[in-house]
Amino acid sequence: MGRTKRVLLISSVGGHLEQLLGLKVVIDEFESYMVTEKNNSTINLKNKLPNLYFIPYLSRKNLLSFIVNFIKGAYISFKHYWKIKPSVIVTTGSGAVLPMCLIGKLFGSKIIFIETFSRIESKTKTGKLAYYFADLFIVQWKELLSIYPKAVYIGHIY
Repeated sequence: MGRTKRVLLISSVGGHLEQLLGLKVVIDEFESYMVTEKNNSTINLKNKLPNLYFIPYLSRKNLLSFIVNFIKGAYISFKHYWKIKPSVIVTTGSGAVLPMCLIGKLFGSKIIFIETFSRIESKTKTGKLAYYFADLFIVQWKELLSIYPKAVYIGHIY
């Protein structure tokens, strides 16, 4: 029997994280790891998800803080990636996930990007970028197929 696929699920906090947690079947079926931003709302998840890792929270309120935490997040993402070595990276976005996805792409992981449930008729900034490098780009609303023609519609994931 072959090696179990390692799946890394990564998202920012809030609704993006809730959507990934809705993929419980993936979390339970594969050797799964979760990466999300560290803040007061996620710190207690460590008790529920033993394979949980954190990246810095990206707040857009202060540009300097955003830039510093983005760079720090890219470095930490590389360390997490190297430790986990996932076959597949699944994400719902936002910007905090880009370094991990690009690192994964560089080292041969398959990238599955799920455009957020909250977008029905327009693209997210992260989705605009991920559309060009994701191995599988998924939308949760049929309306998005007109602006993401190569996407796959799966319906709502939660």
